[in-house]
Amino acid sequence: MPIKCKICSSPMNPAFTTIVLGKYEGTFYYCHKCGFLCTHEPYWLEESYSFAIASTDTGLLSRNVAVAGRMAVLLYVFLCERGNGRYLDIAGGYGLLTRLMRDFGFDFYWSDKYCQNLVARGFEYSSDLGGCRAITAIEVLEHVEDPFKFIKDAMEIGQTDTLIFTTELFEGNPPAPDQWWYYSFETGQHISFFKRSTLEILAINLGLHFATNGWLHIFSRKKINRFLFCICTGKLAALMYPLVRRHLGSLLMDDHNFLVRQNFRN
Repeated sequence: MPIKCKICSSPMNPAFTTIVLGKYEGTFYYCHKCGFLCTHEPYWLEESYSFAIASTDTGLLSRNVAVAGRMAVLLYVFLCERGNGRYLDIAGGYGLLTRLMRDFGFDFYWSDKYCQNLVARGFEYSSDLGGCRAITAIEVLEHVEDPFKFIKDAMEIGQTDTLIFTTELFEGNPPAPDQWWYYSFETGQHISFFKRSTLEILAINLGLHFATNGWLHIFSRKKINRFLFCICTGKLAALMYPLVRRHLGSLLMDDHNFLVRQNFRN
């Protein structure tokens, strides 16, 4: 039976077969219509996620620090947020981004089905908290088998109109297995890959607007000023994010006092 693309339902063709986790054979399929590249039925995932965060992800800390600064400017300027909104970092790993964004003054919360919250404990998201101005998914989409379902479900969970996310994009035909570091076949966790055209079609099928600066992307039910989005996530962000933190005021001590009152001892 032909494999159908989970983005646009077109038939997919085999792009290449490679070795995953150093021992499993995996075939990756490519959709010529939207540019989606993925594997089919990745049977190695249980072993891949024996540790939720791969040991080879040496960019974990620097990536979260870099994203947090740009995210602060994006939320403050682009979404006209002045510290009153609620946000959710979905599939938030150890809680790094949630903690950093709270340190900037944003009311961020964490969720992750597969990873332990280490640094944002006490700020786990539940539907009782209410809807979110936006949700974030940093380096997540490349891990999911069905991006359409994941985004739809995530926005419903967060009761939001806006998803801000990162994933690396490729251009043209799929790179050869040994020509793109982002495949990360040694970990087996990256199973879905995107072009800009893939995200554009995905947004249309979800009924959402889309913008990107090349590595940071946004889907929203609201109209997007693409020029302002790129300005807020570019060089301007490096100059502005200290001002955002100063204006909003960090939640660091407020959170400390809250956790003390809640008897968080461990």
